[in-house]
Formats: sequence, structure tokens, C-alpha cells
Amino acid sequence: MILAATGPEIAFWGFAVVAGIAGFFVVGSRNVVHAALYLVGVLGSVGAIYIVLGAEFVGWVQILIYVGAIVVLLLFGIMLTKAPIGGVALDNNQRPVAFIVAATTFGGLTWIIWRTFGGTRIRLSPTRTAQIGNSLFTHFVLPFEAVSVLLLAALVGAIVLARRD
Repeated sequence: MILAATGPEIAFWGFAVVAGIAGFFVVGSRNVVHAALYLVGVLGSVGAIYIVLGAEFVGWVQILIYVGAIVVLLLFGIMLTKAPIGGVALDNNQRPVAFIVAATTFGGLTWIIWRTFGGTRIRLSPTRTAQIGNSLFTHFVLPFEAVSVLLLAALVGAIVLARRD
């Protein structure tokens, strides 16, 4: 039995493939700046997947916050600390162990998701921005603020490390 794919399903799988390929490049890159730029591709694709699934608010927040702020902060920290950007200094020769751990994690998560959802289709109900805002500012205020303090501490730490010499 052949199922016809709809436009959103094709877009979903296209963005998923882009995110997966860019994710492999993030992990496999020997240059930190290149890895951060591949991370832009991963996070942008995830944001696009959210938009395709009908969660426009979450998708745009994903793109604005993660691509627009987190990756810029990461690149800013790399440039401030004068860390080794590429080459042998970043390789600890643990690639086979990392591959085994990643493959085991991927297999386990795939098995869990397949056993939980199987072949069922997930029906999405529209979520209003007001519902997301109420949930964010009633239940998730503490994690939201903790992340902002963590990012501020990382930025201050990068500046302190860069100014030592």
C-alpha cells in the first residue's frame, strides 16, 4: 500500500534531513567556527519544522532565540577567549567511542518513540500565542530566568578569560 505524501510532510522530511546532515557536520567538524555555523543550519531547520507543524510562535522563537542569540553568543565567546579554532587541538581521538554512544542513543530513542507512537498519526490542535505566553510566564518563569543568568555568566566568564593576558 503506497501512501501519498502531502506538501507539509515533504517539507517536514526535507527539513529533518537537512537538520540531520548539518548535525553530523556539527559533531564531525574540526573547526569550532564551522561547527557553530552548521549549528545555525540545525537550529534553523528545527525552527522550520515547528513552522511546518503549525506551531509558528515556537518556530519563530526557536529561530530568533537560538539562531539569533545563542549561536551569536557562542561565536562571540569563541572569538573573545582566543580558543584554538581548529585542527588537532580539538581532537581527543575518542571518535569510535563517541560513535558507539551516539548510535546507541539514537537507536534507543528511535525504539522508544516507535513503541510509544507506532504508526499513529498525530493530530495537531491549534495553539494560541496567549496560551503559550500564559504557560511560559506562569509555569516556566524560573527556568527561563535561569537560562538568562547562565548565558550572562558565560559571557562574563568569556570576557574575564580573554582579558587575563
